[in-house]
Amino acid sequence: MQLNRHRIGSRLVLAALAIVLSVNARAEVSEVTLAKQFGIGSLTFIVMEHEKLYEKALAAARVGNPVTVRWVKFTGGAAMNDAILSGDLSFALAGIGPLATMWAKTRDNIKVMGVCAANSMPMLLNTRDAGVKSIADFTSKDKIALPGVKVSVQAILLEMAAAKAFGDDQYAKLDPLTTTLSHADGMAELLSPNSPVDSHFTSPPYSYQELAHPGIHTVLNSYEILGGPGTLNTVYATSRFRQENPKVYAAFLTAFKEATDFINAHKREAARIYLDVSKDKSATEDELVKMLENPDIRFTMAPEGTMKVVSFMHKQGRIKVEPKVWSDMFFPEVHDLPGT
Repeated sequence: MQLNRHRIGSRLVLAALAIVLSVNARAEVSEVTLAKQFGIGSLTFIVMEHEKLYEKALAAARVGNPVTVRWVKFTGGAAMNDAILSGDLSFALAGIGPLATMWAKTRDNIKVMGVCAANSMPMLLNTRDAGVKSIADFTSKDKIALPGVKVSVQAILLEMAAAKAFGDDQYAKLDPLTTTLSHADGMAELLSPNSPVDSHFTSPPYSYQELAHPGIHTVLNSYEILGGPGTLNTVYATSRFRQENPKVYAAFLTAFKEATDFINAHKREAARIYLDVSKDKSATEDELVKMLENPDIRFTMAPEGTMKVVSFMHKQGRIKVEPKVWSDMFFPEVHDLPGT
């Protein structure tokens, strides 16, 4: 009888050990979904996609099971945030505004945090209204297109500019003039003389392409608002995804850094890849190379100017929690970068 008990006990121990080993050896995700937007702000992802850098990094990481990489396109950060919350998206690519919103909103549950920055680029508010020389000249007849009313980084920067121009309590003065449009649609509306949209707050290449048309001029530059370079796009994900898929997550960082280094070293080839993947017919290769060589356009994984945006969001009640430093919003793998 005692022998039987001993055997039963041994079997239970072995069974428990098998369960532990099974959990520890649990396969990571079989599919990773990455979201990009329009324009060269997504160039790092576009290079990753074209050169299959993530697939190569996953193969080198020996994840243990095949992982499919799927790319989807969104017009703005709000839709990406919905996809992150639903679990349909692994990595989002959007501005610091959407990231800060998700970081503050999910601190007690799925804990969305920044993976890294993608780039710093000046965002320009362009208009065809000859009478608008500054934001103080906008009237109720004007309509400003941007990627997401209230939530996009352009929308937040416009509020920051309004607070500076009209007073802190008037930060939302221009919000009624804004409307949500993708970058491409916003440019099309701006360039259409009969469209009610006569202004567009956008990023490269659209901002520079608009200025090539007669009668279009710039009212506001995001670098002027921030007092220097500012991150256009960040990459973010949930803490759960990072914890449950350590090799898949690490492979992403490897691939993203490789794509970043490639863009900085091979600007013309990067321009060709952009045109090949995006099918953008509005810009030539030479025009894109000129943009990529602009010192104001930087592809870097270090966040820049983010705390000014986030502090403003907290001051206006857009987020309930304010990070003490930029690294509070980002996973530790990038904490050694010179972010601001």
